[in-house]
Amino acid sequence: MKLDDINFIFYIKSFTRNAFPSFYFKKKYKKIRAYEALCDANEINERLNYYVKLDNHFKVPEKAVAIKNFKNTKGTFYYLDLKEYLHYFKANTKFAYHFGDETHINTYPTLFKARPISGNNANSFLFKLNKRRHFKWVNDSLKFSNKKDMLVWRGVAKHALRVNFVRNFYNHSLCNIGQTKRGDNGNQPWTKEFLAIEEQLKYKFIFCPEGNDVATNLKWAMSSNSLCIMPKPKYETWFMEGTLIAGIHYVEVKDDCSDLEEKINYYITHTAEAEQIIENAHQYIKRFQDEKLEDLLCLKVLEKYAALSGQKNALKF
Repeated sequence: MKLDDINFIFYIKSFTRNAFPSFYFKKKYKKIRAYEALCDANEINERLNYYVKLDNHFKVPEKAVAIKNFKNTKGTFYYLDLKEYLHYFKANTKFAYHFGDETHINTYPTLFKARPISGNNANSFLFKLNKRRHFKWVNDSLKFSNKKDMLVWRGVAKHALRVNFVRNFYNHSLCNIGQTKRGDNGNQPWTKEFLAIEEQLKYKFIFCPEGNDVATNLKWAMSSNSLCIMPKPKYETWFMEGTLIAGIHYVEVKDDCSDLEEKINYYITHTAEAEQIIENAHQYIKRFQDEKLEDLLCLKVLEKYAALSGQKNALKF
């Protein structure tokens, strides 16, 4: 375990960095801009336009908060993820943001972690929030062909998709799945022990069901040598889940998972197809593993918000 994996150490480092003098962030800002010149402009524009779908100018929302008044009121991880990039803007610059797993669309442009894939979602500007929990990668040394011919999942089963999945498949011979927290009625047959990621990597198939919004395990699962199985995503985050293609990046099952056994058996016997999907998933996640590019895009989302809201000369440096 790395020191940064310990929340206490992470908090100390993050809050200490936020207290650094302005010249530290000016230097970092110049590095980000220098890196921009080396990047693929098409890649940057494609992703920026995905995160910020709104093209029209708008008035600064009444609920927008000036950077000088930005405080940690809800969700420390969320706060730190946004604060990291506010250092590059002047103190009077305002942003409207929402911290949490909610996916509603505000009547005014707002920075969100997640939004619905379908419908008019332009008022939700996607920002890389709660990244410590969601953007995890694994180094998987076990080949797909050497893993167990089973599907694995552990998590909290609250929403209908997860509840029905767990109840229908907790004792299936091809599955090792279970909820890791007790329900309202106490211990249930489908309540099972915690299973570390290292243990889950021993299985050929990892189920990635959505919960409050997106599937938290999707990123690390797609970086593994296991095959991701899930219903078609309904929500998207910085990871651009709306661009994932069934049969290319993951294996799609029906919402009721009635075809789950069929899909598992198919890819057990069609190893080459499974490995190609896994390789495609690895290629997909590479665009999110370039930390310099991620910094640049986070900066540009905020820069575009400021520009569209008429906040001229918002950048500090």
